[in-house]
Amino acid sequence: MSMIPLGLHGQSVSALVVGGGRVGTRRALSLLEAGACVRVIAPEVSAELDAESKRGAKLSLERREYAGSVDIGDSALVMAATASPAVNERVANDARSANRLVNVADAAENGSFVFLAAHCAGPITIGVSAGSVPHAAARIRDSIAERIDSRYSEAVTLCAELREKTLESSGSEAWRDIAAVLIDDGFCEQVENRTFAGRAARWR
Repeated sequence: MSMIPLGLHGQSVSALVVGGGRVGTRRALSLLEAGACVRVIAPEVSAELDAESKRGAKLSLERREYAGSVDIGDSALVMAATASPAVNERVANDARSANRLVNVADAAENGSFVFLAAHCAGPITIGVSAGSVPHAAARIRDSIAERIDSRYSEAVTLCAELREKTLESSGSEAWRDIAAVLIDDGFCEQVENRTFAGRAARWR
């Protein structure tokens, strides 16, 4: 299965999760953490989702059965995460008919997108897919996380601040010239031995 790796700005996403159990909860909470507006439809929802909705999060709960294509609404992303393969298939078909992206729990091949095993360190987000073996993706992610730690977060934050300052004062060409020198082939080594900030000081 070929994949297109994309990063969505969570704040601009509206999502529907059909299912309020373990998988549906995990999907909904990950979307909320990214800033998405989430609607959950399920006869019963987890205590975690119930608590989250009471905190004023961008989460709405509809405690009922999935009613069909009318429930897709304006959701850009749709998650079929019930314990019923038949219901999940119905959700997926309705989402496809509405030209929406859909993820089907435990049956990735029936959907149009999958959730990557993600590692976040400040402004850095790394996603890993291992085809139909999510446990392998998680192990690979954990291995990457051991290396890409707060040192990288600090370095990238520094670069972002320097970029913004340079764009405001001197324009994009000046930033490209700085980046070509500062973020060179030795970038990772300098970050890991904590010499990068010293190199960047000349432009701050």
